[in-house]
Amino acid sequence: MSLPFHLSMQVVAFIICFVLALIVGPLTIPALTRLKFGQTVRDDGPSSHFKKTGTPTMGGVIFLIPMLVFSIYYAAQDKRILPLVFVTVGFGLIGFIDDYIKVVKRRKDGLYPHQKMIGLLLIATSFAFYIDRYTDVGTDIIVPFLGMDTTFNLAWLFIPFTIFVIIALTNAVNITDGLDGLAASVTLTVMIFFTVAAMTRNEWDYISIFSAIIAGGCLGFLVFNVHPARVFMGDTGSLALGGAVAAIAVMMKMPLFILIVGIIYVLENLSVVLQVGSFKLRGKRIFKMAPIHHHFELSGWKETKVVRVFLTTTILCCILGLIALRVRFF
Repeated sequence: MSLPFHLSMQVVAFIICFVLALIVGPLTIPALTRLKFGQTVRDDGPSSHFKKTGTPTMGGVIFLIPMLVFSIYYAAQDKRILPLVFVTVGFGLIGFIDDYIKVVKRRKDGLYPHQKMIGLLLIATSFAFYIDRYTDVGTDIIVPFLGMDTTFNLAWLFIPFTIFVIIALTNAVNITDGLDGLAASVTLTVMIFFTVAAMTRNEWDYISIFSAIIAGGCLGFLVFNVHPARVFMGDTGSLALGGAVAAIAVMMKMPLFILIVGIIYVLENLSVVLQVGSFKLRGKRIFKMAPIHHHFELSGWKETKVVRVFLTTTILCCILGLIALRVRFF
C-alpha cells in the first residue's frame, strides 16, 4: 500500500507539540493555582459540577504556547501559515481577556457579549478579506461526496460566509467545552482529520503541519484535562481552537465538511438554539438542559460516558469525512 503523502514533518510537528505541552503543563498549572485563576461554576449548570469550582482555568496556554513556538519556527519556511496563527492567537487573546475578567474581576460572564462579538468580528473579517484579496485560496468550496475537484463558487458571498463560519464554529467549540476532556478530545480528532486530508495535496503542506501542531498540543493538554481535570482550557483555549478549526476549513475550501466531522460542535450549538427558541416561543424546554452534553448527564450518563460517546461519534464522522472527500490510500 502506498500513501499519497509523506508523514515525516507532520509526525515531527505532532510529537514536538505534544512533548512541549507536557512540559508547559506542570509549569503552568501551579502558576494558575497560585494566582487563584480558578474556575467559577455557573449556578444554572448541573449540581455535580459544583465540585469543580476552583480548578485552574486559562489552561489553553498549555497548547497555545507550543503552537506559537513551532508555528513561528515553521513560518520561516512557509509564511502561508501566519493567517492560521493570526486567527488562533487572536481568538485566544480575546478568550484570555474574557477569562481574566471572570477570575480576577469576579464578573462571572466575563466580557460583555457586544465586546466579545466586536473582537471576534474584527479578527474574522480581517482574515476573510486577507484570504479573499491576498491569497490564491479562491472563493470556491468543495462539495462533500462529489470529489475534491467538484466545487461551488461562492463569489461575492465568500467574505460574509467565511465570517459566519468562523463566528458560528468558534461559538460552537466554546459551548462544547463543558465536560472534562470533551472539547480537547473532539478537536484532537478533527485536527487529525484535517492533517490527513491536507496531506493529500502538496499545496496544503503548511495546513497539514498546522493541523498536526494543534493536534499534538490538544493531546498534551488532555493529559491534564481528562476526568478528573486538573485544569480547564477556559475561553482562552476554546475560542482559539474554534478559530483554528474554522480557519483551516476555510483555507482548505472545506467549511461544508464541518457539518460531518464537526457534528458534535453542530449538535451542541443546535441544542442551545432549539432550547432557547422553544422556551421563548412555547414556554417549554426540549432538553433537560442545554447544551446537549448536560442533557445526557441529567439523563443519568456519567461525564466520562458522555465524552466517550461524543468522541467515538467524532471518530466515525471523521472517517465518513474522508469517504466524503473521496481520499484514496491505495
